[in-house]
Amino acid sequence: MKKPDRLLADKLLEISAVKLQPEMPFVWGSGWNSPIYNDNRRILSYIDVRNFVKVEMSRLILEKYPDAEVVAAVSTSAIPFGTLAADALGLPFIYVRSTPKDHGLENLIEGDLQLGKKVVMVEDIVATGNGSLKAAETIRFSACDVLGGVCVLNYEFPVAVKRLRDADVNVESLCTYDTLVEAAIDIKYIDPSQEKTLKEWRRDPANWVAE
Repeated sequence: MKKPDRLLADKLLEISAVKLQPEMPFVWGSGWNSPIYNDNRRILSYIDVRNFVKVEMSRLILEKYPDAEVVAAVSTSAIPFGTLAADALGLPFIYVRSTPKDHGLENLIEGDLQLGKKVVMVEDIVATGNGSLKAAETIRFSACDVLGGVCVLNYEFPVAVKRLRDADVNVESLCTYDTLVEAAIDIKYIDPSQEKTLKEWRRDPANWVAE
């Protein structure tokens, strides 16, 4: 029987939430060349996949962060997933902005975050780790405790893993890049010969160039 992370990898590929093109790389907003493009917003259009993510994310929070009192989305694209998990768990929900709102109260945190609360963060994708690190800093500055985070997909870039560890920010993942590549090979989405290229990119994505 397939584990939940592998089941999710299959689903992400099936609904084209993930596309792999080692020979014809995409260009990310950061300017990086990338053999993978991920749009988890497509999950929301597929009821079975959306429910799967809601159940598994809620299960992961209960398992890893049983003391969580608040769910916090740390990016705009994570808001629907955080909302789904918070609703399933019966917990308050907040949104942590990457920059203060440019009008009104100039909030960094949207919602009611009370002092001393134990917070679990939600991301849709963890790449550089910047989102989780900035959100953790904001939440801690608000005199609350960051228990850790959960995400739909984690690339597990070595530099990001180290930065999160150094900042004492633990992130649990519903699916990882390695599992995604494994699934893509098994269902013949890509050829096994392309695995080396995909793993080379993950080691140093900022400097990777397709051969």
